[in-house]
Amino acid sequence: MENPVPAMFGLIVSGRIVQTDFVPLTPTSLVSTIAQAENINHVVIFLTGATPFPPDMGGLVFFGWPDETTGTSNWQLLGFISNDKPSAIFKVSNLKKTSSLGSAFQNPFALHVSKNAQIGISVETITSIQQQVSQLTSSPDGSTVTNFHEFCTKMLENFMNYASSFSQSQSQMTPNPTEQYVPLSTLQSWYNNFSRRLEQNPYFWRS
Repeated sequence: MENPVPAMFGLIVSGRIVQTDFVPLTPTSLVSTIAQAENINHVVIFLTGATPFPPDMGGLVFFGWPDETTGTSNWQLLGFISNDKPSAIFKVSNLKKTSSLGSAFQNPFALHVSKNAQIGISVETITSIQQQVSQLTSSPDGSTVTNFHEFCTKMLENFMNYASSFSQSQSQMTPNPTEQYVPLSTLQSWYNNFSRRLEQNPYFWRS
């Protein structure tokens, strides 16, 4: 009996054993099925270390969710992994009811249909990966990122102003054993940290 080929990719769903059962669809695309995926929120995709990507190559990571109404699968681009980024965690709970990728993306799994949720990995050049991943965080004129950043900033400022309007010093507080309090400094620290990460990447919350 021949020795089995070492698995290149691994998939982790919280509370389950590691999956390495990626099945090739084409020489450059593979899928792994996630059974009973109704309640999963995050997935982790990683290189097992058995085999690296070829030089200047990486893998686009897709999430496919079955659409019972149309009998097709809705595929969404999550991000990528590479030799320089051998693992990534993705939030998928908010993608289960969204529509498929638009025409701006090259979807190698568009014709692949499954009755279960699936993770697809498409091996492509780093250049192609960078071009497609950039579509996740901006529109052609950059307005999507600008508008989203502005909305989040205004929302954070509104929340901080609202919370601050109820602030009291310890000497002003009336003791109440059943009430819990959060120091305003804690909210300010959260606000500063969230604002910094939002400035670096408007969609950091997706990961």
